[in-house]
Order: sequence, then structure tokens, then C-alpha cells
Amino acid sequence: MAEIKKADGLIDWLDQRLGVKKLTKVLMTEYWIPKNINFLWAMGVVLTALFTVLVISGIFLLMYYKPDAKMAFDSVNYTIMQEVAYGWLWRHIHAVAASMIFVIIYIHMFVAIYYGSYKNGREMIWVSGMLLFVVFSAEAFSGYMLPWGQMSYWAATVITNLFGGIPFIGADVVEWIRGNYVVADATLTRFFMLHVFLLPVVIMLLIVVHFYSLRIPHVNNEYGEVLDFEAEEKKYLEGKKKESKVIPFWPVFLSKDIFVICTFMIFFFYLVCYHYDFAMDPVNFDPADSLKTPTHIYPEWYFLWSYEVLRGFFFSADLGLIAFGIAQVIFFFLPWLDRSSKVAPAHQRGTFLIWFWLLVLDLIVLTIYGKLPPEGINIYIGFVASIVFLVLLLIVLPIITIAERKKGGVQ
Repeated sequence: MAEIKKADGLIDWLDQRLGVKKLTKVLMTEYWIPKNINFLWAMGVVLTALFTVLVISGIFLLMYYKPDAKMAFDSVNYTIMQEVAYGWLWRHIHAVAASMIFVIIYIHMFVAIYYGSYKNGREMIWVSGMLLFVVFSAEAFSGYMLPWGQMSYWAATVITNLFGGIPFIGADVVEWIRGNYVVADATLTRFFMLHVFLLPVVIMLLIVVHFYSLRIPHVNNEYGEVLDFEAEEKKYLEGKKKESKVIPFWPVFLSKDIFVICTFMIFFFYLVCYHYDFAMDPVNFDPADSLKTPTHIYPEWYFLWSYEVLRGFFFSADLGLIAFGIAQVIFFFLPWLDRSSKVAPAHQRGTFLIWFWLLVLDLIVLTIYGKLPPEGINIYIGFVASIVFLVLLLIVLPIITIAERKKGGVQ
């Protein structure tokens, strides 16, 4: 047992019992970050802040929400929005945060792709990040059901129907997920449990894993430069701060992160107060009606690209399901589809830069056409964009990165 002495203060008292000083060194004051990074590296901390906002606002909404098919719609649109003091504000905060979290996720994701922060020892960072993306997607979908509006109901019907495509057991899986033969009260109750308890717990665990996975390979930098962190740390501790290429996570780096968070929150609350409607579908302000199918069913904007891949193969439902399944997992394999070992920003990699912007453009096209009715020329554009997406990742990326590797890394 460690010797307990008279404490000099609260920190010393806690340190003798919990080792808080050592923990602070490991996690903050002696956790080193490269100097040559920009504000885009703060997106992970912004995501953590947004998730905190979602949890806090969700707790307030939970006090008045009724997870019952007969009362859910009124509890959101009348009780919370009209009867509870500032209930409208908490709902707007929750809805806008749910959309903005995906804006930041996509920025975070494509910054990692642009700078090659997913390979050469950083594969687990990427995989844990993609797991977070999947669980956040499930969390968003389960939350989209809870207002029990028209689009909530019919989006749930379409998405749960997808599991019917599983050979042999599809119908049983759909029934098990819904808790009924159709989307009904049991479905709402199940998704409520997922949204407020199970998925948030999984997200918290994955956030810990994601941050821990950064410890060994360390954070990448703008130039993909391989740093000797021990040598650079020694320079910094010796007082050669200008010569050192690293800075401590606390207080130097985190203070910059806090500045980015504060700047972002100004924009966030501007959206909450003046443009909250972008995060709420007008159709969802009509109560769920199983006898009245909306003219055009579509998910929230952050799922539109994968939804368009699903329906892009308009001539074959089976091919659409296969393509949709590939789209859900393909990004997990990016570290292995990129066959070049060179870690460098895309603008130093020649054809990779062209590939990167083609991928971004194609995803934008898929997102736009995913919300448009599948008729006329729309279905053909969606089909072409879906094929391009799969070809870019499965064929073009391996080819151009193998060529890059043969030329010595950087073109």
C-alpha cells in the first residue's frame, strides 16, 4: 500500500489516492501534438462538444417526451414546442446539433483522407472513427423516428424493409427489429431505448477508444512528416520551444481547440435561432399515418448519398441492396485500398488529388439527387453517380496508388 502523507491541498490529496498528476501528464501536459497543423485538426474536439450538447439537450427533451405511438407526436409538437418554457429552444438545439455533427464528421473524415491520416500505423484511428460514424448514423436514425411524424414513420418503414433482403431470414429479422409485422408502437419503444441509452453508451466507449488509438502513432500533421516525438519532446522540455516541432496538448493545443469551439458555437447558435428549419423536414410536422404514403420518401440529408446508391440501381432491387451494403462498409477498408505507403497531403500526390475531388463531387451529386424524385433523367444520373462512387473506391484508388508506389511515393 502506498504511503499516505498529509496533503498540501486538494490536488495532492487526490493524487495520493487516484494518481491524478500522473494521469494529467499522460493525457494532457505530456501528450504531444505536432506544431504544423491547422484548425481542421480541431474537428474531433468540436465533435465531442457537439455530442455533449446533444446529451444535455436530449436530457431536457426526455423529461417531456412520451415514447408512445399515440402520444409521441403531440408530446414533441405541442407539449415541448408550445407548453414547456423554452422547450422550442431545446428542440432546436437538439435538431441542429444532430445535423451539424454530421457536417463536422464529414469534414473530419475528408481531412483525414486528404492528408493520408489513415495508414502507416494509424489504421486503428481510422477504423475506430468509422465505427463512430456508423453508430452516430444509427443514433441519428433512431432519433429521427421519435417525433413520430410522417417522414419518421415512412423512413423507418423503408429502412427496416432493407433487412428483408437478407437471404432466408430477412422476413424474421424485419419482424424482430420492428417488434411487429409493421412499424408500430413496439418499434417506437425499441428505437427510443436505442436512442436514449444503448447507442449513447456505445458512442462514449468508442470516443475513448478513438482518442486512445492516437496515443501510439500520434496525430498526423499537414506535411505527413515523420517526427521523433521523444526527441522533440526533449527539446520542448529543455526550453527550446521554437526549435521543437511539438507542443503539449494542455494548455497550448487545447486552448486553440477551445477557441475553435467558441467560434463554432457562435455559428451554431445563429443556426439554432434563425435557420433551425434546415434540420427539420416540413413533412415531419404531419402526424404519422400508416394509410397515407408521402409522395416522395427520403431520409435526412446526411444519409442521402447512400440512399441514392441504394435506389440508383433502379432496374434491380438486389443489385441496389448489394451496392448499398458495399457503400456502408467500403470506407472501413480505405487504408488497404490505398496501396501507396506514402503519407502526404493530396496536393503533393498528383492523381490522388484528382481522385479526391472527384469523390467529393460525386458524393455531392448523390446527395442532391437522393432528395429528388426518382423519375425522368434523375434515375439515370443517380445510376451513373452510384457506379462512379463504387468504381472510384474499388478500382481507381488501388490503381493510382499502386502507380504512385512504383514511382517512389510522391508524384
